[in-house]
Amino acid sequence: MTIHHETATPDTSPQEALANTIGARVSTPGDYATSIAGLGFFRREHPSAPVVCMVEPSIILVAQGEKQLWVGGEGYPYDTSRFLVTSLDLPANSEVLAASPEQPCLGLTFKLDLRMLAELIAQSDLPPTRDRSVTKGVGMGSVTPAMLASFERLLALLDEPQSIPVLAPLIQREIHYRLLQSDQVSRLRQITSVDGQGYRIAKAIDWLKLNYASALRVEELAARVQMSTPTFHHHFRQLTAMSPLQYQKWLRLNEAKRLMLNDHLDVSSAAFKVGYESPSQFSREYSRLFGVAPKQDIAMLRGQTDVTARRKQS
Repeated sequence: MTIHHETATPDTSPQEALANTIGARVSTPGDYATSIAGLGFFRREHPSAPVVCMVEPSIILVAQGEKQLWVGGEGYPYDTSRFLVTSLDLPANSEVLAASPEQPCLGLTFKLDLRMLAELIAQSDLPPTRDRSVTKGVGMGSVTPAMLASFERLLALLDEPQSIPVLAPLIQREIHYRLLQSDQVSRLRQITSVDGQGYRIAKAIDWLKLNYASALRVEELAARVQMSTPTFHHHFRQLTAMSPLQYQKWLRLNEAKRLMLNDHLDVSSAAFKVGYESPSQFSREYSRLFGVAPKQDIAMLRGQTDVTARRKQS
């Protein structure tokens, strides 16, 4: 069955057209990948309490409803008029503020290509940013008609799969260019500037993601990205709302959760696998992050998965 892309009519706003397109493709709540690299859809039918998540460098656009991201105790609400942008891999909590079965929260996630942003900045011959007010890896920007139009063209390619390899890269490049014309340009330029602190913190995060199970010596990681230890600590916490050790702990606990849920490891095995020496310490820290003990959490998640599977079969 072919799902036809909805276009805006005089009676339909660009956001409504986007919501129609996404709603036609995702009929049940969840997160969905698409055949276009870096593009995903989401659907939620009820408001929900904050859920632990990792947000990659990306833009999140709501076509209908309202969501909120919590980073370091600060909330960032976004809706059809405001997009969310993250310039680093950020541990966060995602909350649905407005959604119902009749009016579900619908939207898309679009992964940023930091190399492409850097190329566009160089081609545009823009001077290096001197804006020191941007100190966080997350922000909200105003949705513009030009941005919506470029996303609409990208989504239209889902009905024309043979054209995706040729046309998608061109439209993705345009979307990055539109972002550099938005009110979030300083945040994006800060993270792509090779001599900037944000770029170095991003490199440190890349190392942490690959080496989360290893013992962390902050002074060695700071030296690795050519920063003094105090400066590294300061900028890491400013951008991520966590210390490097807290960030590593977050990575370990979430990987352990995945191992228990998907690979059926027991609590102790998962704890040792991600670098913990004490299963009891692991359980305490897991309960603190997720609000429930590991065994209970995995049992509840498996129960939810079974219910979802039965719904899809019926």
